Amino acid sequence: MYAQLWCVCIVVVSALADDQLVNDCILTGGDKKSAAEQALHQRLAPLKNMSFQVSVKNGEDSYMYKFVVCGRVDSSTPSNAGLVQSKTGSADTVIGRINDTHIISGTDWIMLFYKSGDKYDNHCDKESRQAMVMISCNKNTLGAGFTIISEERNKTNNCFYLFEMDSSVACPAEESHLSVGSILLIVVCVLVAVYIIGGFLYKRFVVGAKGIEQFPNITFWQEFGNLVADGCDFVCRSRPRSSETAYRGVGDDQLGEEPEERDDHLLPM
Repeated sequence: MYAQLWCVCIVVVSALADDQLVNDCILTGGDKKSAAEQALHQRLAPLKNMSFQVSVKNGEDSYMYKFVVCGRVDSSTPSNAGLVQSKTGSADTVIGRINDTHIISGTDWIMLFYKSGDKYDNHCDKESRQAMVMISCNKNTLGAGFTIISEERNKTNNCFYLFEMDSSVACPAEESHLSVGSILLIVVCVLVAVYIIGGFLYKRFVVGAKGIEQFPNITFWQEFGNLVADGCDFVCRSRPRSSETAYRGVGDDQLGEEPEERDDHLLPM
């Protein structure tokens, strides 16, 4: 009896250990991990533990594929099963496990590989199954449109299941279209707005100013405006208002003093 109890305890402990075995994608490639692949793993973080499924019918058989991004499909499957095939009347088949993950990417797509699935019975030289999930860029959804494209099993080896889905995590990062000048202009406008609004509130509620006196540093800006006006007057009106002409006609100022006209002879004697 004690032996049976001991065996049961071992089975329970093993099951618990198996449940805690993997809770995230484990990238393959030996002791040295690829920095690019680790960066892709971080990009998939918003999708982690999200579950997707799709049903297909092949003749009289119906299949359901359940997929979880870097997580366990459900409690009825091994803890490292990331993509599972279910068939009516048959046991679930693990297509790929998250403890054997590989990730590559392109401009607007990410390819997620789950390897070390259950072995084929009569195909592909009885090698382990593997799943390839093509995640295409779609800015309008975090994750949707999970479908199966095909199963390639008519080869001696390197057989695979191909799936696809849409997600915004596969989209390239958008570059800022603001130039350095635009950013500086925005900063200056913000500072000016803070100066005017803050100064107005201070003058009104702390100093108690009214009317135009509420404008911050009103005396300085009035003097500054006068200086600007004087500068414009100096630059734009530097010529004298009345200038000498190139040709001067004979004027009164050039005539000599006329002799006083005497009309005494017209008086009667």
